[in-house]
Amino acid sequence: MTTPPPPADASAGTDVPGLDLAAFGAWFATHGDTEVDHDDTTVWSAQLITGGKSNLTYTVSDGTHEWILRRPPLGHVQATAHDMAREYRVMSALAPTAVPVPGTVGLCTDPTVMGANFYVMEKVEGVPYRSVDELVRFSPETTARLGDTMVRVLADLHGVDPASVALSDFGRPAGFLTRQVKRWGRQLEGSRTRDLPDADALLLHLLDHVPAGDADRDARSASIVHGDYRLDNLLAVPTDDEPVKAVVDWEMSTLGDPLTDLALLLVYDRVAHMVPALGISDVADAPGYPSGAEIVEKYAQLRGLDSDAIAHSMQFHLGLAHFKLAVILEGINRRYLDGQTVGDGFATIGTAVEPLLAAGLAAARGEETL
Repeated sequence: MTTPPPPADASAGTDVPGLDLAAFGAWFATHGDTEVDHDDTTVWSAQLITGGKSNLTYTVSDGTHEWILRRPPLGHVQATAHDMAREYRVMSALAPTAVPVPGTVGLCTDPTVMGANFYVMEKVEGVPYRSVDELVRFSPETTARLGDTMVRVLADLHGVDPASVALSDFGRPAGFLTRQVKRWGRQLEGSRTRDLPDADALLLHLLDHVPAGDADRDARSASIVHGDYRLDNLLAVPTDDEPVKAVVDWEMSTLGDPLTDLALLLVYDRVAHMVPALGISDVADAPGYPSGAEIVEKYAQLRGLDSDAIAHSMQFHLGLAHFKLAVILEGINRRYLDGQTVGDGFATIGTAVEPLLAAGLAAARGEETL
């Protein structure tokens, strides 16, 4: 499969923002789990992969082979976010399952090496599709198969027994939803750049409407949740029989309620219509891409659940998904205003926050349907 060309604004050379190639090369020569040998004569190069608005992702090359490196963003970083070891652990654990993940190559938890923790993984050939313009090159049937596979991979993830892959301690299922609401409330206070009255109203509503049974959830009834599942966090080759090649960006993964992943996927598919200027993924407009109702129906079928029951219980989850995404974007907006982002596409991020919060309130109150 031909590797797609790098983005036009990708940075390349001996050093790129946030990546000291000399330090990386010295570390990789002794810590990289690869059959390729390296020493101080190896000439490294790198490209910053654009599109990510959180952790920084690079292609690194020794001139012959390529790997992917991930590190936290520059500047203001929340204490509980951007955990490189967490991403590395869950991908390593899921390698033998039906969930496609990149092979892991090395993890550095010593920030003195390069100023932050980071990890290296294999480069997987595939594209993170972000726009309708990218998908319309394919037939509606091809896009429909890609959408179905996207849902199947999510169902496969939620069907993995955490204990079977040594992840039974990967999170605290009891009280997961309550903690999620409080966590994102704290994250907002750490990133807020302005008054957001709808955020305060939505936070209070969610705290008052946590679904029954949340406090009693245990590891046996919990799922591994990705935390940021959407089409452009999948590397895909749509024309292949198995179009999804890898699920990436696991920084918010944990054990918890699987409907949080499903709800966030539905919200991501709506955001482009809320704030067109944001430039966020509009893949849901592509002919053949499944509707929200079709995604819920397919997911329910794959997991042996009742789709009507899922739809009925989604008010809270959709409200939380809108709130979570609004908080993430407000954090990115703060880093942009502080001059601490790398790459383009950040100037309009802040405009999405208030529409997301308003839509979240409507969804949580049952004023909006799938």
